[in-house]
Amino acid sequence: MSESCDVLVIGAGPTGLALSIALRQYGVDTVVVDKEPSTKREARACVIWQRALEVLRDLGCADRLHVEGLSLRRAEIHARGRALGGHDMSMTDTAYPQPLSIEQDATERLLGDRLTELGTEVLWSTEAVDVRVAGDGAETELRGPDGKVRTVHSRWVVGCEGSRSLVRTSLDIPFEGERRPNLQAVQINAKADWRPRYAPDVTYFFLEHQVCVIASPLPSGGYRFFCFCTDPDPRIDEPPSVSEMQSLVARAAHDPNVRLVPTSPAWSNRARFQDRLAGTLRTGPALLAGDSAHLWAPIGGHGLNTGLRGAHNLGWKLAAVHRGWAVDSLLDTYSTEQRRTAQEVMREMRRNVLELPPTRLTLHAMSLVGPTVLASERAGRRVRSMLSDFVMHYRASELSGLPGSSVGGGGSPRAGDRLPDLPVVVAGRRRSLHDLLSYEKWTLLLLPGARADDAGVRRLADTYAAPIDVVRVHAESGRHSGLPRGELLLVRPDGYLGLRARASDRARVAAYLDRWLIRAA
Repeated sequence: MSESCDVLVIGAGPTGLALSIALRQYGVDTVVVDKEPSTKREARACVIWQRALEVLRDLGCADRLHVEGLSLRRAEIHARGRALGGHDMSMTDTAYPQPLSIEQDATERLLGDRLTELGTEVLWSTEAVDVRVAGDGAETELRGPDGKVRTVHSRWVVGCEGSRSLVRTSLDIPFEGERRPNLQAVQINAKADWRPRYAPDVTYFFLEHQVCVIASPLPSGGYRFFCFCTDPDPRIDEPPSVSEMQSLVARAAHDPNVRLVPTSPAWSNRARFQDRLAGTLRTGPALLAGDSAHLWAPIGGHGLNTGLRGAHNLGWKLAAVHRGWAVDSLLDTYSTEQRRTAQEVMREMRRNVLELPPTRLTLHAMSLVGPTVLASERAGRRVRSMLSDFVMHYRASELSGLPGSSVGGGGSPRAGDRLPDLPVVVAGRRRSLHDLLSYEKWTLLLLPGARADDAGVRRLADTYAAPIDVVRVHAESGRHSGLPRGELLLVRPDGYLGLRARASDRARVAAYLDRWLIRAA
């Protein structure tokens, strides 16, 4: 191992691996260490939602996960033994319409394979024991598998090592929040002999007083049985037994004859939770990502997904600042954007009546209005949008638009929104918008009807050190593109809209770019 590197990533879970892949795609010298002897062999998180799949596409991993994963199409809801209805989980305007069932050990293995392709191996059995930061970088003491301690200097250090983050504690960054009282989750991977019809793309929810059981199909067969329930005896630490899980499933599903047979390899887990958020995700050359930065109960299954999206947000910004393409304050927007994202996820999950252990009043209300709500396309669209993370945006970010001015005409998308993957025509060929984007570049889209000097816009783009593509798109014959006409969209490398402006207003575009990017020498 070299005594110096550009970026030291501490922790080789999904977030640390995804961030390392992002940095390596930019050619940044990255060292990844983890105190464990190898990648995890525990199932853990098992659903990747649609926006995180788009993130993994940018990192060159989505297709390989789809080969091993299982697409989930529909959720069926039961309360007090009665079927209330269901909702489709499919989304439009994306290459990944369904969420994916794939267990965390497989996700980490495939991310590790991608990182190896980029020329970087994780240094296992290597523990960070001390971190010191200064203006020009960080010095980290690493204890290797031979027990010897050596010092590595890095321009940047990123803590992705989990809730007991050494980076966070070394910098005295507060981890604000508290334990979630009277809530536990017990899980088991098992095949089931029970009443519900098995379908490999259908997830079941069963609600009973103080118990919510979710049965989600697994690629290897059987289900992940995930139960949120009250916690009468917090002293119990061991994983749930088959009989305990069987009893909970029988109670929630109103099926006394349920029989669970653990899959091989056997896996079960008992967990309790904290809701915590770091006071900042950046102190000079040190940054936090994933569980080092934020924690909450896995209601809605968004912990791993939020970590992946955070790594995606951080990777291009850190690379751009490190390579001298962008001003240092661009990196501060990672902290503000990701903290707002975490706060929004926490708020949504605290309102998630579908997965929190229901009270008798909640059960009664769901029995009365649940069938009507589940039959509503409007309600279904809201649930799908929330679960997919497509509604998550950065509109309040400094990086969205210019201060003190409007963001263009009416309608969507707005500055800070994810750009939908709509069909367009480029040079006479039908394309999707996301095929025109690149994680390694900004993109200037000249929309249908835009009156602009294409060569002049390209000359403007070429004056910056960061790579910027300019693409003119057209609507398909006889169809509306779904995009505002006559305008220009400046899309960030992570697929979110930075600026929306009249196509002829090059001064506005230049003002935005000058605020964040550095002009080429």
